[in-house]
Amino acid sequence: MYQVSVLAYDGVFASALAGVVDLLNLTGVTWNRIHGLPLDRQFKVQVVSRGGQPVRCNAGLRLAVDNAIERVDSSDLVLVPTIGNEITSVLKAEQDTLEWLRFLHAGGADLASNCTGAFLLAEAGLLDGRRATTHWGYSPLFRQRYPQVNLNERELITRDGNIFCAGGGTAWRDLTILLVERYCGADMARELAKSFVIDVRNDPQSIYAGLPAKTYHRDEQVQQVQSWLHEHYAEPTTLADLAQRVHLSPRQLQRRFIAALGEPPLQYLQRVRIEASRKMLERGATNLGTLAEQVGYQDVSSFSRLFKRHTGLSPSHYRQRFARVGALRD
Repeated sequence: MYQVSVLAYDGVFASALAGVVDLLNLTGVTWNRIHGLPLDRQFKVQVVSRGGQPVRCNAGLRLAVDNAIERVDSSDLVLVPTIGNEITSVLKAEQDTLEWLRFLHAGGADLASNCTGAFLLAEAGLLDGRRATTHWGYSPLFRQRYPQVNLNERELITRDGNIFCAGGGTAWRDLTILLVERYCGADMARELAKSFVIDVRNDPQSIYAGLPAKTYHRDEQVQQVQSWLHEHYAEPTTLADLAQRVHLSPRQLQRRFIAALGEPPLQYLQRVRIEASRKMLERGATNLGTLAEQVGYQDVSSFSRLFKRHTGLSPSHYRQRFARVGALRD
């Protein structure tokens, strides 16, 4: 059987840890039980922590572990679940774990992280120069801390060599199915997905991403422009108009916007408009011409292309996927 170590630490997201353990332990088991076949376990899974000590999960649940990382010197696969508590505090507390991750990877172990678990891999230097993803909401912090990582938060799952990263939330399910396919083949991965009614997705993570918060910086004039854009996004405007509002030159505003938010003002306006259109579609809006005008676009085709570039789905497919039940019933 393949040897799997699932890392536990204070602040780990309980469901992400337990869910991975359940799926791997039941690979070759649940499907076989359903169909009256001999059991065919594929993985020997152990939950490990520093010193083998119990951990306190993010919701306060106390979790016993199977082994200490200090006694694990080899593994086929190491899984790093989601950080559920304040990220930088967990990273500081788990500095000793980083050397263990580096040691096992040097010994040939596959590494896989879910959601903000990628911060631990990046903190260990294991993602330097590699493709990775993490929860879309924490991508600004990730980029700030690890500029040497090729982060693409649009992706649900990335693979670079033998390091796998999954995006936010319940992406651990998709990651686990992918890893089962890697070790056990496509048939067993499909059987596992069917057993647990998992709809394996190929969607980009970007379809779930909202507009990041406005308060990552302290530039008051940029914040003034942001506030105006959030209130008047449907109105036509230019870079010169925006700069005049805060008594800056267009070049000054462009430079300060990029320094504060990593993008120019008119690109930010695009994302504000796309976020507004998302909410309208989620409420059941059906007329794309009217919707496009309400968010500041006169050309429906251009709006549709822009929407798909930002979200990975066309407006109509996005509505089908996310419109609330009540809106659909109306």
